[in-house]
Amino acid sequence: MFLESLEKKIEEVKEDLLKMGSLLQEQIHNADLALFNKDLDLAREVIRKEDIIDQMHADIEEKALLLIALKQPMARDLRFIATALRFIIDMERMADHAEGIAKIAIRLHDQPYIKPLIDIPKMAKIAQEMVQIAMQSFIAGDVALAMSLVPLENEVDALYTTVYNDLVAFMTRDPSTIDQATSLLLVAGHLERIADRS
Repeated sequence: MFLESLEKKIEEVKEDLLKMGSLLQEQIHNADLALFNKDLDLAREVIRKEDIIDQMHADIEEKALLLIALKQPMARDLRFIATALRFIIDMERMADHAEGIAKIAIRLHDQPYIKPLIDIPKMAKIAQEMVQIAMQSFIAGDVALAMSLVPLENEVDALYTTVYNDLVAFMTRDPSTIDQATSLLLVAGHLERIADRS
């Protein structure tokens, strides 16, 4: 009965992690879409939903700590719970990066972009995929799937370098672009950090 109860509680934590991961992917997607389409309402929705992510983080943390205190898990279960506690910290910080992109989308919404947004949306798409893979590999304990994140992270790094070089070239040629170029560099930086945390 005790073991069944522990396993049930761990399954509940897994379900909560999947819900948090799903919302995080949605936040990354919507922040990028708000930037691309200059959608103020969507950007504001991303900012509003940051509170939901924060609450999910707090709820999962409380469940996990209660499990440790009341069920005294051992070995594999304890490792899972300890890792879940770290995982939710990273997911909450990734959500902060999505919120940062949404805030930049609001700041830039009335400005024509100095160049078409091509590589930034690519970075966002890969970042979403990486969050999904990280979540699936953790829940399933699939090391091979987790290792598939490495080439994706390298791809994001390469795209970041391209964005950086392009925007620095714009700023060098035309100092009037510095403000926007710096903001777009921050967006690329947010996405690069999401990939790193994944």
